[in-house]
Amino acid sequence: MTLQTEQPPKLSSTNRLDRQIIVILDFGSQYSELIARRIRETQVYSEVLSYRTTADQLRQLDPKGIIFSGGPNSVYDEGAPHCDPAIWDLGVPVLGVCYGMQLMVQQLGGGVERAERGEYGKASLQIDDPTDLLTNVEDGTTMWMSHGDSVTNLPEGFELLAHTDNTPCAAVADHQKKLYGVQFHPEVVHSVGGQALIRNFVYHICACEPTWTTSAFVEETVREVRGKVGDKRVLLALSGGVDSSTLAFLLHKAIGDQLTCMFIDQGFMRKGEPERLLKLFQEQFHIPVEYVNARERFLQKLIGITDPEEKRKRIGHEFIRVFEEESRRLGPFDYLAQGTLYPDVIESADTNVDPQTGERVAVKIKSHHNVGGLPKDLQFKLVEPLRKLFKDEVRKVGRSVGLPEEIVNRHPFPGPGLAIRILGDITEERLEILRDADLIVRQEINRSGIYHDLWQAFAVLLPIRSVGVMGDQRTYAYPIVLRFVSSEDGMTADWARVPYDLLELIANRIVNEVRGVNRVVYDITSKPPGTIEWE
Repeated sequence: MTLQTEQPPKLSSTNRLDRQIIVILDFGSQYSELIARRIRETQVYSEVLSYRTTADQLRQLDPKGIIFSGGPNSVYDEGAPHCDPAIWDLGVPVLGVCYGMQLMVQQLGGGVERAERGEYGKASLQIDDPTDLLTNVEDGTTMWMSHGDSVTNLPEGFELLAHTDNTPCAAVADHQKKLYGVQFHPEVVHSVGGQALIRNFVYHICACEPTWTTSAFVEETVREVRGKVGDKRVLLALSGGVDSSTLAFLLHKAIGDQLTCMFIDQGFMRKGEPERLLKLFQEQFHIPVEYVNARERFLQKLIGITDPEEKRKRIGHEFIRVFEEESRRLGPFDYLAQGTLYPDVIESADTNVDPQTGERVAVKIKSHHNVGGLPKDLQFKLVEPLRKLFKDEVRKVGRSVGLPEEIVNRHPFPGPGLAIRILGDITEERLEILRDADLIVRQEINRSGIYHDLWQAFAVLLPIRSVGVMGDQRTYAYPIVLRFVSSEDGMTADWARVPYDLLELIANRIVNEVRGVNRVVYDITSKPPGTIEWE
């Protein structure tokens, strides 16, 4: 992932929480987001910006420190990404990581060449100077390397901090100017002393204080929303997931009855979820929710539709129509609340700006199934209180505002819901079968205590029937597929090695309690080559 905007991005205005900021300049590294998360784990705010960001733009942000990410290029390649050279004169501490270190060395007069031997994977870091950046980093600790180029000579004022068997310059520094470089990736989990190094940079070198806390974020967010919205009305499409639930609570805390939460029930949620959602918000949070029962119209749109992409498309289009109708009935609204998270901000450059107010305008709705654009004549200004947060930070905020664990740690659930966990035609009969089977899966993995050990666990209904025997009679019924996976981020996944006794219990309950099912199978496909969901 890298920011590829033709012009440097518009920098966010700083508030009381992020005046103390560490900026990460992204040179195309797959780990740029991870660097930002590691900084935030020290309770210091961080942002990822394009490497094209100028020294003048950085000066406006007044960062406490700057980190140059890694990247796939060689600094001596034609067209390789370079930073504004004026950054070196800002007087701000800089940490270059991998490509970032090589760029620092090259621009300041040192040398970088293709290494005789590249270095990839784990390496033992031999420390030559255990001060400043490497304070409390153990000599011989494991760091993660991934480079084919190496620094061959240092710029004036730089000295060696550490080396490995294959890399003479594994860490370097100009202590006087507070410029530091590491050839390894301290942000990845494989780097044993990586977080200690990051803490040294953040606290000791940049002199930051741990002010990026959950309670401070909630307090500041409430203040910001009140200032932005004033006495205007805000509409939020509620799904019951952690993002929209946390967002609803924060907005209600800030503006009370000016918030309207709309829950569109398309009929593809799990058993009891709509009822549970309404009860939770109305009785526990005392937040009114406008319930829209659109089950029949969604189901009608899927009659005879078996292609999964066509299912998604039809569900998305119908959601837009329902949303448009209901927003006009309940409105007018000046603002649309979206659960945009920080990774969305980093990866997306399709921001639309109102030429009169300068505020972002919604031409997309990030709804409970991320279904695509709203009609262009349905214009809202956006309020996005979560847009500075990563997913794990949203969970922390959710806990702090009192969301129950069933929402905070809910497994990912696809926007089209059970409609893409039923292969083939969608019928009310098949929906009821899958809801009942899915409920048993959820009940038993919760009782076994492994729910939070799994990334996802769910049931799939196949559009075929197989022969069975129950009570000495022949049956011809549907099979249910169990799909349990373990993953760190959903990008790759492995099938979960759950106890056989648990699988047996779930299978027995499904066959005995769910009418229309006579067979249960377990999916042992990893991702890749498979996907987590079946459609």
